[in-house]
Amino acid sequence: MTFTLQGHGVRLGAAGLLTLAALVGTGTAHADAATRALPAGCSGTSPIKCHYAVSPGNYDVTVSIGGAASAGQTDMWVEARRVMLPATKTAAGAVATYSFTVDVRQPEGQPTGQGGTGNPGLDIRFTGTNPQVSAVSVKPASQPMVAYLAGDSTVCDQPIAPYTGWGQMITPAVGPGAVIANYADSGESSGSFLSNSALFRALLPKVKANDAVFIQFGHNDKQTSASAFRNNLTSMITQVRAKGGVPVLVTPPVRRQFNGNRLTATALHVNGVGVDLPAQMRSVGTAQKVPVIDLTAKSKTLVESLGPSASAQLFLRSSVDGVTDNTHFSQYGATQIGGLVLQSIREQRLPLAAYLR
Repeated sequence: MTFTLQGHGVRLGAAGLLTLAALVGTGTAHADAATRALPAGCSGTSPIKCHYAVSPGNYDVTVSIGGAASAGQTDMWVEARRVMLPATKTAAGAVATYSFTVDVRQPEGQPTGQGGTGNPGLDIRFTGTNPQVSAVSVKPASQPMVAYLAGDSTVCDQPIAPYTGWGQMITPAVGPGAVIANYADSGESSGSFLSNSALFRALLPKVKANDAVFIQFGHNDKQTSASAFRNNLTSMITQVRAKGGVPVLVTPPVRRQFNGNRLTATALHVNGVGVDLPAQMRSVGTAQKVPVIDLTAKSKTLVESLGPSASAQLFLRSSVDGVTDNTHFSQYGATQIGGLVLQSIREQRLPLAAYLR
């Protein structure tokens, strides 16, 4: 049975598919963003904001952009600043359709609510120089492969610009059938993440067979001993495996702290008690036979190749962002660091690799 809400282009099928089709204009009305009818649930012109009152869970989302008489440039963001579609151009009258699987939870950004808890349900924003959307469909996803992210502020869904975690910038590369569930949270060490009921304890019960859990810590393990760091990582690995999941260790990306043209030991995460945290993580990976993405090494190569001056664009700059911060990433930097993570996933043929575009 199919129900139709007349005048709003909404059809609810027996399978639970919510289709939100754009109304088609008639006559000689201008087909620009100010006059063009939008899919139900959407409003505004730039940005175009859409909201759907769905429960927490994973949803298959298909969007059609373009279709107006003028050329468009549209990007798509969901929930707390997770990019799904980078700036995409459409020719006048042309329509392009894209599909994604989206993780919806509450709070929608950082699990402890830092930066705000967002709105219940699914929020989508279409931005760009001339954003255009002609159709949106949302339906519950059927057992997607989930890639969980366990980490700190360099990974998390940062709800407030300019701060950006790499986890919120890898989502466009993930095709339908798989989804990123970002449980990273600002300020967390390996120990605090493990013990917090909103973090590892909330993530773990959701893990099913063959889901991946990417584990990155080090930035906030400033006084953690080698044995405690190893024990925390090993505990997470053991518990994820007990659920049938696939743990993957990710060494922390470097800070931008130079001595001449080379990064300092602090930048490379040798902590305040002399522990080389990336080396310990690599060692745990070998001992536990767990894949390791050496993001420390990859980001070191990137940052040092750019040098002390040009590498600033990867991080937050006072002239651009209003703050100088050599640990947290700009949107550009998070995209570059996320690209290194995706590169490793492909190189090592990790579980998510089969779903990457």
